[in-house]
Amino acid sequence: MKGPLFYSKILLFGEYGIIKDSKGLSIPYNFYNGALKVSDDLSSEAKKSNESLKKFALYLDELQQEPDSLVSFDIEKLTEDVENRMYFDSSIPQGYGVGSSGALVAAIYDKYAADKITVLENLTRDKLLKLKSIFGAMESFFHGKSSGLDPLNSYLSLPILINSKDNIEPTGIPSQAVDGKGAVFLLDSGTTGETAPMVQIFMENMKQEGFRNMLKDQFIKHTDACVDDFLKGDVKSLFTNLKHLSDTVLTNFKPMIPAQFHKLWKQGIDTNDYYLKLCGSGGGGYILGFTQDIEQAKKALEGYKLEVVYNF
Repeated sequence: MKGPLFYSKILLFGEYGIIKDSKGLSIPYNFYNGALKVSDDLSSEAKKSNESLKKFALYLDELQQEPDSLVSFDIEKLTEDVENRMYFDSSIPQGYGVGSSGALVAAIYDKYAADKITVLENLTRDKLLKLKSIFGAMESFFHGKSSGLDPLNSYLSLPILINSKDNIEPTGIPSQAVDGKGAVFLLDSGTTGETAPMVQIFMENMKQEGFRNMLKDQFIKHTDACVDDFLKGDVKSLFTNLKHLSDTVLTNFKPMIPAQFHKLWKQGIDTNDYYLKLCGSGGGGYILGFTQDIEQAKKALEGYKLEVVYNF
């Protein structure tokens, strides 16, 4: 048995902000993917995945018995498949901010949910919000409170525009310019990040009025502008707003940026060769970069691993 592929995702804009109703833009990233598989001979990695699925099955059984549960699963079939050595075979790096648990949640929902909402039907806003709620509840098993966006992106395999918590829609993004000099890229920090502790730090900071004001007046303002610019294809305005956003993050989200990258982050802002921002919750994993000249950025970031995800 081998299930369909589910892809990783990149939240281009909106990390942390969407918790407080900023806009966001999430795109599928087909370079990494995962699928449910059954095998008689499990590697140590596959064994770990199989063990995790056992616990996940118990969690989903409890979830569907809650009085206000939005979803029910064929738990018998899921348990039987897990007993038969099912695991999630994935190339998506864990703790890198590209949605490894999201792809797994999408795969489990796709295979075992009863009355599932499918990609082929007319996806009304209500259906999207219902899916997002279901996925949020499912993914909470992996790292505390989840918005449900990562699995939604993986399940639909479409870019998703977040206008606010209760207003999300699939969207089109400008098509890539294959030979474009501008690029969005991933920078490998070489360490993994844990989502829960980072969100904890953010929630603590939110208790301070100064931080809340900065979030509203700077962080969310620049994030929303970046989303609008990116969707319109207004590159000039996008890079102006990206510079502000990158600077705001460096000043106010230092704990989420691995220490060895503080200098590199500042260098991008000072030289305008590239601008860095968080990819997911930060703390490690990937850092997201934007540049108007990818060759120049590669020179400036020599010695670091860069992966181009989008050209313009």
